[in-house]
Amino acid sequence: MPKDDARTNAYGTVDEAVAALGLARAEIGALDAAGQLPEALIELGPTLLQLQREHFVVGAELAANPDAWERLVDGQTRVDEAMLERLEALLAEAEATIEMPREFTLPGADRLSAALELARAVVRRAERLVISLDRDGLVPGDWLVPYLNRLADLLWVQARLVENALGQDTLKVRG
Repeated sequence: MPKDDARTNAYGTVDEAVAALGLARAEIGALDAAGQLPEALIELGPTLLQLQREHFVVGAELAANPDAWERLVDGQTRVDEAMLERLEALLAEAEATIEMPREFTLPGADRLSAALELARAVVRRAERLVISLDRDGLVPGDWLVPYLNRLADLLWVQARLVENALGQDTLKVRG
């Protein structure tokens, strides 16, 4: 398959998201090693690791040739409803712990929230690419587009959670 093929572009972007999530995990590790990781963020590292692993399911679904779609396995090589429900639960839990900003925000209050915002932006790009594939009938399952959409939402909320936990003010477009 050519490097500029639409499906290759989509799963390549998913790979970028895995790397961006890794950057966020590395920032958590640095905070932890320095004894500066707030208790509110203890579970964020394992959560991001799980999301990275789930991206391999996303990538497998995107990389599967249409003649092999019947061999895809929910939750292993195709995004399934349970994966989306786990994201929804994480999102609801995170939203319940913070006051949501009422204005547009700017990344950069701290390195960890900025890394999460980078991951969010890459996931949004992947979502746009997958929507185009879906429009052309090139997405085998029903849950991939909503999964990417909710994942980007979760990463945005997690960035706000980090800012709150680190005592940072969320940077707003208009100060």
